[in-house]
Amino acid sequence: MYRTIQQSLLARIQAILLAKYDITLAYLAVEQPPTIALGELALPVAFELAKRLRKAPRAIATELAAELSSQLPEGVASVEVAGAGYLNIRLDRASTVRRIASDQHADIGGPGFRLVEHTSINPNKAAHIGHLRNAILGDTFQRLLRPDAYKRGYDVGVQNYIDNTGVQVADVVVGLVHLEAKTLPSTRQLLTELLETNQRIDFYCWDLYARVSQWYTADPDQVAARKQIRLDTLHALETGNNDTAAIADLVSTAVLRRHLETMQRINIEYDFLPRESEILTLHFWDAARALMLEKGVLYLETAGKNKGCYVMRRAGTAEEIAVEDSSLPDEDAKVIVRSNGTVTYVGKDIAYHLWKFGLLPGKDFGYEKFYEYPDHACWISTTHGETPHPTFGKADAIYNVIDSRQNDPQNNVIAALRGMGYTEAADHYTHFSYEMVALTPRCAVELGYTISDEDQKKSFIEVSGRKGFGVKADDLLDRLILAAKAEVDTRHPEIEPDERLTIATQIAVGALRYFMLRFTRNTVIAFDFKDALSFEGETGPYVQYAIVRAANIFRKANTTEVESLSAIATLDIESILNTEDGTSLWETWLLASKLTLLIEQCIATAEPAHLAKYAFQLAQQFNNFYHRHHILNETDPTRKTLFLATAAIAQRQMTRALGYLGIEAPPVM
Repeated sequence: MYRTIQQSLLARIQAILLAKYDITLAYLAVEQPPTIALGELALPVAFELAKRLRKAPRAIATELAAELSSQLPEGVASVEVAGAGYLNIRLDRASTVRRIASDQHADIGGPGFRLVEHTSINPNKAAHIGHLRNAILGDTFQRLLRPDAYKRGYDVGVQNYIDNTGVQVADVVVGLVHLEAKTLPSTRQLLTELLETNQRIDFYCWDLYARVSQWYTADPDQVAARKQIRLDTLHALETGNNDTAAIADLVSTAVLRRHLETMQRINIEYDFLPRESEILTLHFWDAARALMLEKGVLYLETAGKNKGCYVMRRAGTAEEIAVEDSSLPDEDAKVIVRSNGTVTYVGKDIAYHLWKFGLLPGKDFGYEKFYEYPDHACWISTTHGETPHPTFGKADAIYNVIDSRQNDPQNNVIAALRGMGYTEAADHYTHFSYEMVALTPRCAVELGYTISDEDQKKSFIEVSGRKGFGVKADDLLDRLILAAKAEVDTRHPEIEPDERLTIATQIAVGALRYFMLRFTRNTVIAFDFKDALSFEGETGPYVQYAIVRAANIFRKANTTEVESLSAIATLDIESILNTEDGTSLWETWLLASKLTLLIEQCIATAEPAHLAKYAFQLAQQFNNFYHRHHILNETDPTRKTLFLATAAIAQRQMTRALGYLGIEAPPVM
């Protein structure tokens, strides 16, 4: 509702500016006064107009206030000139509360297909704690975009890119073949044995990956030879149609299925799994290469360190700052195809993104269903596929959730698009970057790691899969559920064991997801069990507990949230809300009304942390209201009804906010 009133107010001001001054402003800033006593909105528009109109801001503000006051937008009670020229807007509290209660709010959404790519774990070992941040960020963002009962939203597709021919998968194949002497038949047998003994292939490969990483450099005399084994294996994977590629396909597909199961535990689902193997087999890269050569973006280097490679200028390297002597090689150029013929990650990514935008004529994946969710199927790329199938490409906008260490490759993909003349596509390509996840020293010790005295003093400790120091996502979640269940068992022994486990899982998932979302994307996270699961402070369980507390009010009052919100439609609440005591109630309603504003802000900035902060602030606001007013003991019927409606509106919006964060509200805590 706050955004609805804001939109109508801005539209009214634009109309006044056009009629009175023949001016149209592309953007009108809206601020909040320092205290609610000064109003709910503040407009600095007079300052923006001062130079153009050659008038003092306060004089312009006075003229605008008079025009606005002659025909106030719905929900606005008054307009005042403040300071040197601000327009302070006061809302009609009672009418706004009734509109909020009836769930009137601004819509969010529009035309166009948006692709969100996230997770994209190399299918060579179990998912780890760092992957969780990626997946949770991407899943939350697609929830903010996707249509639902609250908003129109956008047409959204969620993709999880599977690099099944890259060096990490090659490393696991090297481990199987050269450390464990596996062949294609014995690899099949291994997968069967693991399945029959209830062992996880992704956990098996976790240890194998660490072993082979150490094996490469364990013998100084064999470093070069083992490096060649790695390169030969990688080349075999990219070439395909051989036993080495078949082993990679078997293992990576089995690991991928485990990844989907892991992510489903934290409420994350996908629509499509494009695989790198099909990008190569279906000759996406060949088509992209021809297009890049035609557009002059890609060229064969004939001299220097990159001789024999196909290269392109790096992002940010403009033609005007190229080397003065064009006969000299550009030593900083980005290698796209190595001299041995293998394509780099960036090359395959360029081809993939040309397909995403529908810019790769005549090329598409084959499709088949791979994984079933309760309400939809997840498809995977193949060389043949089923028909009919959904459309997964031809996006109008793309959001790639990839960590900040990939800034250079991402920038080079954008540069390639721009260099080929696809400016609009480049402008709608968002690298949704984020920083790494580490562990607090306390968390590392709790996980069983031995750390040095020096590490004990650090604020965080980096994890490394290659070094075998890391946290599997499933292990982390299991420990969180175990800790949450111990608390639920103590508090609610009367509840059936299965239900207690469900509640503990909701709390654990809420703790994990909120912890990953509460920090802005450019912040390094140091994960800690105790901090994440705390019922106090800025945590998921704190917000969940506020929702449970609100639900208890209605249970004890023998009414429902819907009944409480409906009941205030005909009550005289003006006399209560327009008092000093009523201001605390109004502040709760006002904050609850800003959900669409926060969703829009999260989408515009690609920053879900704003919504996590909002959920926490609303929980704080509700708890302050709860402690200040004795709701169930209130004797005045009008006040009690308004109190119950206030609890209901806070509960409704907290539940919605958590839903967009992928967090459920448990029945008890």
